[in-house]
Amino acid sequence: MKLAFIIDPIQHLNPYHDTSVALMEAAYILGHEVWITQANHLSVLQGKAWGLLELVEMTPIKQSTQGWMTAHNWYKLSGSHNFCALEAMDAVFMRIDPPVTVSYLYATYILDYIDQNQTLVINSPKGIRAANEKMYALQFTSAIPETIVTADKGTIRQFIENKGSAVLKPLGNKAGEGILILSDGDRNFNSMVELSTNQGKMPVMIQTFIPEANKGDKRILLLDGKPLGAVNRLSGPGEFRNNMATGGTVAKTEITPRELEICADLAPTLVEDGLIFVGIDVIGGYLTEVNVTSPTGIRELDRLNNTLTGLQVIQWIQSKKNSA
Repeated sequence: MKLAFIIDPIQHLNPYHDTSVALMEAAYILGHEVWITQANHLSVLQGKAWGLLELVEMTPIKQSTQGWMTAHNWYKLSGSHNFCALEAMDAVFMRIDPPVTVSYLYATYILDYIDQNQTLVINSPKGIRAANEKMYALQFTSAIPETIVTADKGTIRQFIENKGSAVLKPLGNKAGEGILILSDGDRNFNSMVELSTNQGKMPVMIQTFIPEANKGDKRILLLDGKPLGAVNRLSGPGEFRNNMATGGTVAKTEITPRELEICADLAPTLVEDGLIFVGIDVIGGYLTEVNVTSPTGIRELDRLNNTLTGLQVIQWIQSKKNSA
């Protein structure tokens, strides 16, 4: 197969952590062509999406008792670019890191001009636009903690007074950026809300604080609505956020029956929206986020469980194409 990956500049990717690298590596191991491009290299010509693509060879990293090990030069670019219709690819991965900016949205509009009956797009550009990673979870009311979304300070204050404490999340940030704990009686309440809502102009999510957060934040990876595995993310010293980007660590874990119920609840909607490769976050048996832009966790999952999750994803694409 020919697989295209729309990524951030490859030299900025971390081969020990980045799921995009794990997926490209898996495709290369299985003998497929791996092509890369960036959002600003996408175009629409004659009603079709095109990209300026470059072929890349991968040197797979290896696992040791010390963690992942890789060659200094873990990728090799061909040095020549090929401007071609993206429908010439068997699959296109949209793997640019959030936040979802205007330029990011424009890239998804360009990807709309790929015939998805011919080329698989992971994830669907329409699905990405429909699935703000905070807001998307709100439709699964039986799975989420009590949650409001508002820019109104009075509404937020009333929620905090009723609950005692809650978590404030900006709707457009990533990696735990801007997440705050709000407590009843906090003298900084007004300032924190004003900053987070841009003086009442920008809605934020306020979510009941889940005490089990101190036991970790579970990332479950889903492929076509089915769980591939999970890792438990634990906060670092002096930090309440469990994100790896804020110094958190990961630990081996299992998917509980309650979490399998959540996955089953989400699956039909994810499949319908074309959200094929997704990472959901679960705390204390509650769904808190649905990550669809460039969900990560494969490297950590493989390191802890001695698995090859990237190969499962690429093999699923192979079977999908073979059955088409």
